[in-house]
Amino acid sequence: MMKKIFIILVIAFISFPAFSQVRFGLKVAAATTTTPTYNPSTGTNNFEAVKNSDWGLQGGAFLRISLAGLYIEPELLFASNSYDYNVTTATVPQVLTQKFNRLSIPLLLGFKLGPLRLNAGPAASIQIGSPKSLTNDPNFDKLYKSAIFGYQAGIGIDLLKTLTLDARYAGSLGEKFGDSVTIGGQSYKLDYGQSSFILSVGLMF
Repeated sequence: MMKKIFIILVIAFISFPAFSQVRFGLKVAAATTTTPTYNPSTGTNNFEAVKNSDWGLQGGAFLRISLAGLYIEPELLFASNSYDYNVTTATVPQVLTQKFNRLSIPLLLGFKLGPLRLNAGPAASIQIGSPKSLTNDPNFDKLYKSAIFGYQAGIGIDLLKTLTLDARYAGSLGEKFGDSVTIGGQSYKLDYGQSSFILSVGLMF
């Protein structure tokens, strides 16, 4: 389903007429993200998150294509988050840190409401490399997903035609709709991922 939504928005992006306004921008963001949880099958290991959520950083570029109060905004951001775990194995307890590096690719559709902007759309998160494993069990790495499809929605404001501020919620479709949805008699499996709250500031050129 998410692939179809991406295709529809890409078609809309391409079909915007040539006289629409196109702005390029750079942005940085802070994101508080729910800590991943693990429930391995072996009874000799226990993984307990030190915090339920933690802050990470994002940064990258975006385009904003505007027409008649509507706009499409694709973004390409590098996102990095670190999480601490109390790890108890068959030997000794210890605190280990996992660092996740990802490419975050939101594709948002929005409209202006006075000085404010409202937007929402699908978002892909693609893992770069592999985080440090919390155990020597080779099956543990199978818990990591290389790509997760979710959504983002939020509110923003532009100042002085250059500075752009946004606050968004990012979630996974699995958390909202369950393991799958049925559309037109066909079931589509949904992903689960961490939810996050994102605050960003950017400059448009």
